[in-house]
Amino acid sequence: MKHAIALIATGSLVALATPAMAQSTQDSPFHGPRIGVIGGYDQTRAGSDIDDDTDDNNNDQSIEGFGYGIEAGYDLDTGGAVVGIEGEFMGSTADTDFENGDFEGFGLGSVDTNRDLYIGLRAGVKATPNTLVYAKGGYTNAKFDILSNDGTTEFANDIDTDGYRVGAGVEYAMNSGMYIKGEYRYSNYSEAEIDMDGTLADSERFDVDLDRHQVMAAVGWRF
Repeated sequence: MKHAIALIATGSLVALATPAMAQSTQDSPFHGPRIGVIGGYDQTRAGSDIDDDTDDNNNDQSIEGFGYGIEAGYDLDTGGAVVGIEGEFMGSTADTDFENGDFEGFGLGSVDTNRDLYIGLRAGVKATPNTLVYAKGGYTNAKFDILSNDGTTEFANDIDTDGYRVGAGVEYAMNSGMYIKGEYRYSNYSEAEIDMDGTLADSERFDVDLDRHQVMAAVGWRF
């Protein structure tokens, strides 16, 4: 169901731009390939299925940190709208912490955030000739390092999760070659497997429920 939501979201973005596809403006600051660097606030927390918050337990079950990475994409200015495809490779400093003696494990245990991959579509309209307001949606795959210890040996295995991402933002073209933008995006991871160290086969896929909230800024170049 959640993957279906992602497909509907991305399909809606394409539909937004389809009527004006023949009116592409090659000299637009929102037309052509682009690449950029991104960074900002990154939080992952337990979803509603595994959240154990109660009045007597204030464990927020979340990990927060600084997300950082690179993005690349291609946009087509149709005259009436801008539609594009984009991808990201990200890392994050978010990891499990102890807050006032409370273990912030958010249902998985001791966790370090590993890499995050995203591919999707975006579509928007120009509020001004240099300002684009857009929505986005697509597929995301994230890894989390799960740390454990049997008293003598420390173990670390990756949990490889799949889900969808939706978001919205504003992009401003500084000139024809440089842009800045800010956006909020929400991701939900609903399926996962444990990636073993190579000596054992990966686990069977299982259900998870993780919510990810990110507020990101970016600077990039279009060529």
